[in-house]
Amino acid sequence: MSPGPRLALVAGLLLAAIATVVGLLMLWPHASDAPPAVPFLKAGATQYDAEVVSVNDPCPSRSDDQSVEQPRMPPHCNELTFTVLAGPDAGKQLTIQAPPLVSRAGLVAGDAVTVVRQPPEGGAPASYAFFRIDRNLPIGLMAGALVLVVALVARLRGLLALVGLVIAGLVIGKFMLPALLAGESGVGVALAGSAAIMFVVLYLTHGVSLRTSAALAGTLVGIAITAGLGTWAVSSARLSGVADDYGSQLLTFDDSLNFRGLLTCAVIVAGLGVLNDVTITQASAVWELRAASPTMSPAALFAAGMRIGRDHIASTIYTIVFAYAGTAMALLLLLSLYHRPLLELIGDEGIAEEVVRTLSSAIGLVLAVPVTTAIAVLATARTE
Repeated sequence: MSPGPRLALVAGLLLAAIATVVGLLMLWPHASDAPPAVPFLKAGATQYDAEVVSVNDPCPSRSDDQSVEQPRMPPHCNELTFTVLAGPDAGKQLTIQAPPLVSRAGLVAGDAVTVVRQPPEGGAPASYAFFRIDRNLPIGLMAGALVLVVALVARLRGLLALVGLVIAGLVIGKFMLPALLAGESGVGVALAGSAAIMFVVLYLTHGVSLRTSAALAGTLVGIAITAGLGTWAVSSARLSGVADDYGSQLLTFDDSLNFRGLLTCAVIVAGLGVLNDVTITQASAVWELRAASPTMSPAALFAAGMRIGRDHIASTIYTIVFAYAGTAMALLLLLSLYHRPLLELIGDEGIAEEVVRTLSSAIGLVLAVPVTTAIAVLATARTE
């Protein structure tokens, strides 16, 4: 048998790489295309570190129903007492009314927070407001633990995967987000950025080989399928892309953005991690099967690979659904209180967006399994 399929695989990936580079160059945002920066704080306001002295219990929630007896507010509920550590009021102990989430966060004396100082205005003295809880230490410890565990268990390959993750973050932060803010096509940005990430991450983590190339080809096909499905679903479901507070806030800053394109981009990016997992597993499975049985026919090899792939598909679908359920637990609890029909809930834009995102990613990864398996079978074919 001739090495034609392997050459076709390499040639196809070379064309995909060229298309990716061209897409990056065409869509790369310029400084002049960036929207004006939005000031985060009010003019004259400054942030300072502070140390918690005490936090009072949260105030009871009030009901919008005026016929229901409202709870009596205990004195000083939701109050936060802190010591300012820097600025003109350094060393002073102050007490402010904090948002309810602060009282429910489990803060104790000695915890670090950040407060915002509003300068004196109209004869009134300077005032302070709560800004955020300093979570850098626990998050940093968790990140360090991840690196340590990955280094001990997965060794060099795991560390390379973390490097690839950093590179993926740079592609998203330096290319995709600025390009979207500059008004470029959401689908185009997602395809170019996702392909660039996959080229770098797969070859960096798993090495340059035919096995990795087969997985990469399957991944690119899966991305294309997800992009097509996402574009159609967002359009046919009449999704606006403005379903939550973040979208609404972004709309107030720049209403010229194509929010439906942003949603389609999010659909494509959301499926990258699981898609990569599926294709790498399939390519590796086919290679190991070929090594175990060098004389196995292509048809038998494909069938054996698909038996493994079906198990992986089933577990991956669970992963997608459970991941969404975990991140949306508060929303699901809230919706369960209304006792609304399931079909009516799915019609709500916030739920519909997640359903479209999940279904598009799931269909893309399911179809990527036979595609990747077929590519890997052809790439492992014996040459005579």
